[in-house]
Amino acid sequence: MRQTILLFISLIVLPVFAFAQDELSLAGEWDVAFDTNLDGGAHRWLNNNYPYRMTLPGTTDEAGLGDSLTMKPSLDREALYQLARKHRYIGTVWYRRTVNIPANWQGKQIELMLERVLWQSRVYVDGNEANLQQQESLTTPHRYNLTSLLTPGTHTLLLRVNNKRQYEISHNTLAHAYTDGTQTIWNGAIGKLALIAREPVFISHLRTETTKTNTVNVQVELQNKTGKATSGMLQLTARVNGKDLPAARQTIRVDSGQQRVDMAYDLGRNIQLWDEFSPSIYHLTAEFVADNAKTKSSYKTTFGVRQLTSEKSLLHINGRRLFLRGTLECAIFPLTGHPPTDRAGWEKVVGTARQYGLNHIRFHSWCPPEAAFDVADSLGFYLQIELPLWSLQVGEDPKADQFIRHEAARMSREYGNHPSFCFWSMGNELEGRFSFLTDLMTHLQQTDKRHLYTTTSYSFQPPHGNWPEPADDYFITQQTKLGWVRGQGVFNQQSPAFTDDYSASIVGMPVPLVTHEVGQYAVFPNMAEISKYTGVLEPISLISIRNDLQKKGLLPLADKYLKASGKLAAILYKEELERLLRTPGASGIQLLDLHDFPGQGTADIGLLDAFWDSKGILTAEEFRQFCSSVVPLVRFPKATYTNAETFAATAELANFGAVPLPNVTPEWSLRDETGKQLAGGKLPKTTVPVGNGNSLGSINASLSGIKTAKQLTLTLSLQGTPYKNTWHVWVYPASVPDVSADVVFTQSTDEAMQALAQGKKVLLNPDYKQMTGMEGKFVPVFWSPVHFPAQAITMGLLCDPTHPALRGFPTDFHTDWQWWDLCTKSTTMILPDNKLTPIVRQIDNFANNRYLASIVEAKVGDGRLMLCSFDISTDLENRLVARQLRYSLLNYMNTKAFSPTGALSVDEVKALTAKKTEQALKN
Repeated sequence: MRQTILLFISLIVLPVFAFAQDELSLAGEWDVAFDTNLDGGAHRWLNNNYPYRMTLPGTTDEAGLGDSLTMKPSLDREALYQLARKHRYIGTVWYRRTVNIPANWQGKQIELMLERVLWQSRVYVDGNEANLQQQESLTTPHRYNLTSLLTPGTHTLLLRVNNKRQYEISHNTLAHAYTDGTQTIWNGAIGKLALIAREPVFISHLRTETTKTNTVNVQVELQNKTGKATSGMLQLTARVNGKDLPAARQTIRVDSGQQRVDMAYDLGRNIQLWDEFSPSIYHLTAEFVADNAKTKSSYKTTFGVRQLTSEKSLLHINGRRLFLRGTLECAIFPLTGHPPTDRAGWEKVVGTARQYGLNHIRFHSWCPPEAAFDVADSLGFYLQIELPLWSLQVGEDPKADQFIRHEAARMSREYGNHPSFCFWSMGNELEGRFSFLTDLMTHLQQTDKRHLYTTTSYSFQPPHGNWPEPADDYFITQQTKLGWVRGQGVFNQQSPAFTDDYSASIVGMPVPLVTHEVGQYAVFPNMAEISKYTGVLEPISLISIRNDLQKKGLLPLADKYLKASGKLAAILYKEELERLLRTPGASGIQLLDLHDFPGQGTADIGLLDAFWDSKGILTAEEFRQFCSSVVPLVRFPKATYTNAETFAATAELANFGAVPLPNVTPEWSLRDETGKQLAGGKLPKTTVPVGNGNSLGSINASLSGIKTAKQLTLTLSLQGTPYKNTWHVWVYPASVPDVSADVVFTQSTDEAMQALAQGKKVLLNPDYKQMTGMEGKFVPVFWSPVHFPAQAITMGLLCDPTHPALRGFPTDFHTDWQWWDLCTKSTTMILPDNKLTPIVRQIDNFANNRYLASIVEAKVGDGRLMLCSFDISTDLENRLVARQLRYSLLNYMNTKAFSPTGALSVDEVKALTAKKTEQALKN
């Protein structure tokens, strides 16, 4: 039966009932037995010998039960692919314990709650099965009504958990709701584990939905197990920011069975909105008291008042532009192998993301527990939740389809009240029958209007993925039918231009666009991280890499590899974010990732490690310069200039703060490496509205006063605020003198060998297009060299900026934008061993750890050789960076400092500079 009531606000002060819910925690020691052969029912396992004991909540991995790890460290795909479980078991496990039901529970409804289980559970009391059915949610609690089985006294409770795959929901078991790639396929029960007693007439659920008026629609679900109708008072009370709102009451009749009562609760005139700046939470309590006062029941929930909308193809919250600055969370919890169910665990995740300027987390192909929503609610974080689905055959398995439908309904019921539950995707990179996804999503849109929906977080299946589906509320993609919207398809192909945005790629976009999995720039793994793995997972991948580095004499360079590759990744992440912030039609970005992904071939692509701890690459304050609610931006056409040019740029501001910024004064400066200001000034005072594309004015600086090559830092800030941002630009002399002197410069190995045999100094610069070795790249490995082996295989360069060979070529120790032309016009040399210390080293990917270089010096017989595999020979009139590097090397070679200590044989030089085979040239 359904009863619709408009609830009035009572102005008469009546007593407010507060009823404690009887609850018996089942946390503690349980007997454990592995049913490897499925050779018995509950009655056998009721009295069987249980050889183990362990603590629940917990997992068999945490208890050290299961098959022990036998894999040994090795630089092969299996060892490098992911963290390894120290103890692994996939199958059925029985858990047993006795419970004592108190006498005052007589006549009450008793429910068993298991907050999270993988994948299937069944429950028995004294050998009798509860509900005569199993529970199988991957994302919501398993609940069993044990009323008929639990009478006052002592009983034996059996929990049967089967963590085998039940349905085909995931390509190669990659979906993060059920995978060994990140969280483990654990067996056990985590989170709240308790028996809950309720009165025979009780409130079983509250569903809240806020409206555009100052009311919240509340659906109150009641259960009447008495077999007869009961009348009484239903009361709602709410509290927000420490203030109690007036109680609202109505007399209702509750018939036998399940009943829903709809109520409209007035929140008053001073409504408190929820968003990232003011995350006000309403605490709602519903209470029912029967007329005879013998039945009393209460239920509590929280909600927030927000209006999340799409207006003119842009996201808005509470009538204001919303730009999502997000990262992914893929169930990565290296110590436990399962997600935390307490606030502390999620405060680490969400709190750290917030410190780094983010306001959004996408839960890739999984849904977190209740505590994650609670923390996100309190911190004002916008969450995207996904069904446990990453399939290439969606809609083709009726049983899997039915499971997904049921899972969606369970997620809506369990977590839908949370204001942080803003966005809902049906899954990751889905392929298959899109009509199934459309039907599923439109049903959710009709039945639960509290969220915005998208069909899939991108898809590789044409014609899907590059334009929104008809029913999408918003759209997630890496490229549209008009072009890329992330740097992966741009940064190595196009010379650096900081005027660019993605406007041309989103012309006509009918819904808000959020970019998909932006980044994935590999960072060399952190060897110091190995000692942090004190839990259920063995970092066998990291140990394998460390052992190989040690064997090859490269371990002392590991931290430098980490920092140099990390700095390059940070530079690329910065431009990714700024390019989206410069795009007026964009609504957000989902990074992959702020922190590492230890699966899929050790995809260490984060500036933070898998524990959400810093790697020492960038501080949170530095990251917030370009990732925050307010970000100063500059558009300028290139990274490198001559001193005959004028540096010209336009300044703008992305303001996604709570309010417009009134009367701000932008300031800019251009400083050299010593901090000396070479130019600067103030731009006109202005008021900046909420949104992006807000012009601040023009910046112009003559570079004629710069006589030697310099790296400059451009800073744009808002006077009297914490908002500032910085960029590097490089200035070189418009012309350089010929400093060849007695150095032989040649592209010919034969000519070089003749000169070296005569004891001469030689700068050998072979034609990189024909030279053997590896293709030069500016961008590093994408995601993982193990997961995607056919790609760029280096991870940036490493050099000593103080080396005298680079004295005329200003650089940091890592790749930056001025290296783009050189890196993309080069071949990386593979040295035979580590007897040479390269002037410019290329960092090999961790699956190979070879000795790579772009510039080396060596004695060759009586001669001295500088071997450079960057192109510093061609088109130097237009390639000022190459010209300047050549000048710096030649200048060094004409000093006494050019005295190589290492040596190469003639044959080794010929091997390094040999021409590619005809087939390799064709490839």
